[in-house]
Amino acid sequence: MTAEEIKILITKGEGLQLEFKLTFNIEVIETLVAFANTVGGKVIVGVSNTGNIKGVSINSESVQNWINEIKNKTTPSIIPEIEVVLIEEREIVCICIKEYPVKPVSTRGRCYKRINNSNHLLSVAQISDLYMLSMQYSWDSYPFAGASTGSLNVEKINQFIQKVNTVKRFSLPNDPMDALGKLKMIQNGVPTNAAMILFAKENLFYNVHIGRFKTPSTIIADKIISGNLYDVMEEAMQTIIGHIKFAVEITGKTTQHTEIPEYPLDAIREALTNALVHRDYQSSTDIQIKIFDQNISFFNPSGLYGNITEKDLITDSYSASTRNKLIAEAFYLTNDIEKYGSGFIRIRKAITEYPTMNFVFRNTSYGFFTEFSYTEQKINTKSGVVETTQETTQETTQETTQETTQETTHRILALIKLNPKINRKKMARELKNISEDGVKYQLEKLIKKGVIKRIGSTKGGQWEITT
Repeated sequence: MTAEEIKILITKGEGLQLEFKLTFNIEVIETLVAFANTVGGKVIVGVSNTGNIKGVSINSESVQNWINEIKNKTTPSIIPEIEVVLIEEREIVCICIKEYPVKPVSTRGRCYKRINNSNHLLSVAQISDLYMLSMQYSWDSYPFAGASTGSLNVEKINQFIQKVNTVKRFSLPNDPMDALGKLKMIQNGVPTNAAMILFAKENLFYNVHIGRFKTPSTIIADKIISGNLYDVMEEAMQTIIGHIKFAVEITGKTTQHTEIPEYPLDAIREALTNALVHRDYQSSTDIQIKIFDQNISFFNPSGLYGNITEKDLITDSYSASTRNKLIAEAFYLTNDIEKYGSGFIRIRKAITEYPTMNFVFRNTSYGFFTEFSYTEQKINTKSGVVETTQETTQETTQETTQETTQETTHRILALIKLNPKINRKKMARELKNISEDGVKYQLEKLIKKGVIKRIGSTKGGQWEITT
């Protein structure tokens, strides 16, 4: 590199691929390891962390000694490119390392990764993730210890096959084990981690913990959900719907109305799906969903996977890395994932119809956090939020009263939309504030009004919303 090129780098400051050091020491090697485990980078020796050019004292053997030390103190050994450049009559050393193809690289038994402008020591789980990512392996593709095909729920697999073949993104044979074999979820007669998480007979207790809070220290309702992943997703979604508010916009006759959920349900479902599919299933920490009066948050005990960053998620053109490839593929084939790497794009699109809705997220060393919040609830499809002018005060009051008196009805309709085969007992359990007889009463009222009808038998039939 030329002196001018290095000067330009220095003006940019330290970052994901650039570090300044006054002298060569073990911290330089740690930074090179972090670069090798991420996307490569440069260490410029002889420059302070504020970008002041100080220079470094070297002799004819210094560069070769540094290369040898770097090589001897890294596993696998990395060999950087080193240039000595004269800037303002001071010698500066630029040490460049490329991303190493087989990770992790370590020094003194420790592995580091570059995050923004600092080196982060990796945990055992993160080291495992890094290795599998570099080898294009996936934890969910490994055999589940002690499992056999007898450990799988055949009925759940058949439901999965039927849904995949209906969606037509892929064609699966009707035989359950042949189908899982085609998807590489069974290897040498042993179910993989993905197969067990999706279809195990026994509960593996990968929990989703949902709480309804009045304040951070006051919990109104609490539920832990576990089981087959598809069942967990549906039950978790129903539980969330049971705890959020619905506004009703009267559009004409008594039975003609539009229900407006407190949050865009497509966005909520996307956030839930992301948490389930991209979860680190080696962690014992639950997925945590907290519902407050004007916000709902999702915590996934897994940070972002691979080299994707928070900045990437803001764009519409990022390339996603998948922690659980087989689980992600299964959800894609059943149309529960639209397209790899498009989840946040769809969330941003969904919330545009909610004028005061805010969506934030952050990545931490212990997990990934997303939150939806708003200042005014959307109650109509015209202006979108609560009207505040004097002329619309009466209309707003009527709509708000309607929302309060019919909230149970709205939630029942939302549960039916999500699962037309849901029964009264399950509705009562989801709604919490109403008995099974109360649900029966509400359903009869809706039938009389022509809002819903029952198709088929009481036990094997389903509900249909007619308006």
